Amino acid sequence: MSSISPKLWVVATPLGNPGDLSARGREILSTADLILAEDTRRAGLLLQRLGIAGRRYMSFYEHNEAGRVAQVLETLASGADVALISDAGTPLIADPGYLLVRACREAGVSVAPVPGPCAVTTALMACGLPPYPYFFLGFMPRKPGDVRRTFEKVAGQDTTLVFFERKDRVPKTLELAYAALGSREFCLARELTKVHEEFIFGRLEHWSAVSVDLKGEITVVVGPPESRATTDAEALAALIEAESAQGGSAKEIARRVKDRAMGWSVKDIYERIQSARDLDHAE
Repeated sequence: MSSISPKLWVVATPLGNPGDLSARGREILSTADLILAEDTRRAGLLLQRLGIAGRRYMSFYEHNEAGRVAQVLETLASGADVALISDAGTPLIADPGYLLVRACREAGVSVAPVPGPCAVTTALMACGLPPYPYFFLGFMPRKPGDVRRTFEKVAGQDTTLVFFERKDRVPKTLELAYAALGSREFCLARELTKVHEEFIFGRLEHWSAVSVDLKGEITVVVGPPESRATTDAEALAALIEAESAQGGSAKEIARRVKDRAMGWSVKDIYERIQSARDLDHAE
């Protein structure tokens, strides 16, 4: 690493397999004057496994990033080279670093990306779902209402969706995805590049079949919407009428219709049922 002026290096680290760290990344982490890490203990263990010792670390995570920026800029101004890493994978991709990179650009400090492992692209490489275009949603919100609204905002986009979710919330999130997005394929990618790497496939309408006993970090890939032309509006209205005759709440009817209609989400169908009922009441 030979830089004429101080530089912020944004270095991708292994998701699990240490062999995925690039030779360039290893060189930079071996010679940087300061390493910014979400968890300094984890970073120390990682570099120890890589045979890199004697590094100086500074904690740099979501809740202290804003307060650390000025301090890091001072370090860079003193002539030191700084390397930014996340716990695993590529920094800034749903991890801290954006505020620092922007501040460096504004201050005229050079920023150099050192590409490498990334959970988003790694999952897309092996899941078998359309890899582009894709829309990355980051980590899902904690509240179900916020999760539902997140999916509703992208429901109309003809694109694959990728997001991160905690293992214990995966079934509920898939249920909310089905309600907002309708019938789609999905893949749960877990423990990427590790010994127990696994890809679990299914369809959103069968979300309840997903085991809650998942282990490891989960990257979820949801395929693009399926053809809406298969069931036109007139045919959909007929299905709604037929299922309504069988009784049940609007939500129950919508879910039954969804199983028979291609390209329509439960939300779309539910809104049509409610609109029809509102008109009936108005008359």
